[in-house]
Amino acid sequence: MHIAPLSPHDPTELGGYELLGRIGHGGMGQVYLGESPGGEPAAVKVIKPSVVDSETRQRFAQEVEILKTIWGARIAALLDADPEADRPWLATEYIEGLDLSRHVASHGPLPSLLTASLGATLAEALATVHKQGLLHRDLKPANVLLGPNGPKVIDFGLAVFAESSVSLTAPNTVVGTPSCMPPEQANGEKPLTSAVDVYALGAVLLFAVSGHLPYQAANIHVLFHQVTDPATAPDLSGVPDELVPLLKAMLAHQAQDRPALDDVVQQCRAVIEAQGFKVAQARRRLTSHTAAPTQMLDDLIPPAEAPTVPFSPSGQSDAEAATAPPATTEAGAGTTHVLPPTLPEPKHKPMPEPGQTPTLVDSPKAQSETPDATDPAQSPPLEPAAGPDRAPSNLPAPGPRAKGRGGRPRHSAQARITAQRLREAYAARATF
Repeated sequence: MHIAPLSPHDPTELGGYELLGRIGHGGMGQVYLGESPGGEPAAVKVIKPSVVDSETRQRFAQEVEILKTIWGARIAALLDADPEADRPWLATEYIEGLDLSRHVASHGPLPSLLTASLGATLAEALATVHKQGLLHRDLKPANVLLGPNGPKVIDFGLAVFAESSVSLTAPNTVVGTPSCMPPEQANGEKPLTSAVDVYALGAVLLFAVSGHLPYQAANIHVLFHQVTDPATAPDLSGVPDELVPLLKAMLAHQAQDRPALDDVVQQCRAVIEAQGFKVAQARRRLTSHTAAPTQMLDDLIPPAEAPTVPFSPSGQSDAEAATAPPATTEAGAGTTHVLPPTLPEPKHKPMPEPGQTPTLVDSPKAQSETPDATDPAQSPPLEPAAGPDRAPSNLPAPGPRAKGRGGRPRHSAQARITAQRLREAYAARATF
């Protein structure tokens, strides 16, 4: 998902959510990436001030109420909302990944196996929505997000209760996306049935597997004519043979000729199983194929700085200096930082057998031999990678070690002093 920086006119906070960047926009509003006080990422949708009126507020409040009603693993969940605010807003679950439209544009169409898996997943999700008495009415590639846990459906702004013929839309006005809209919706027929979402899902799957939609035209009037003309068949070019019967049925001109969503699931399963896979295997392949890297949010949010601790050698005893981690000084800053303290060692530390010598900083073995990667005792400690749960270290990245004569590592005077103190502290505790 593309994240753009905030503009000077954008708010920086709404309803307790800190706004971090822009992730989408439309004629009615803007969608921001936000973060709750507890660190929960969210997609925060805000209505533009220029279009806020009583009808817009009513439509926005309807969307909030619908999102409160919908549940399901494939639906982006509602987190919070305030349709009565000066700038009405709602926050939903943030899905880190591309939408289907951008994924196909960047990576090309999906193979038939993954398209069938996408079809089974989305058909099952829409069936859950329909069981709650709702229709989506605006399913399209841009409203299918391909997240790290699989696809999810977003944007229920045009959703309505299936049995209702009441609409906030003005008479003779059609809302939706014409290229994914069934003929009855384009003709303004009411009430609509669940078949509208079956048609739209067919258009989404056609785009996923072929890279194009059922009808395409530069002129909106020509496009509406293609959609509503029973003599103009949808363009199924580029569709694999095994998916042609299913997509042809889903894109049927008459609503009663389209399959039910349960039948869509079963036909998608048949395509998957015919290729020798189980539906769960195909789902995992779909997710691994479409999931975007998960570093985008971390790259946008500046990591918290690690705490710094002043280091004063003169204020330490010999024992403290011997066990203290080596310090590094920022060049030109005059400030010294040390690594965070490690957990205390157990009091009864097992001692080596007589004749064994502990490996110290400048022991000959450590200098001249390459540690065995398979031996944990010889492997150097690894620095955990920086991530959302760990701030980057203040220490500079290690560079190539300086070499002395004979190719042996050369240690600084401070390192040799520290090593000697370690030896003395160890000898004082030894039992032999």
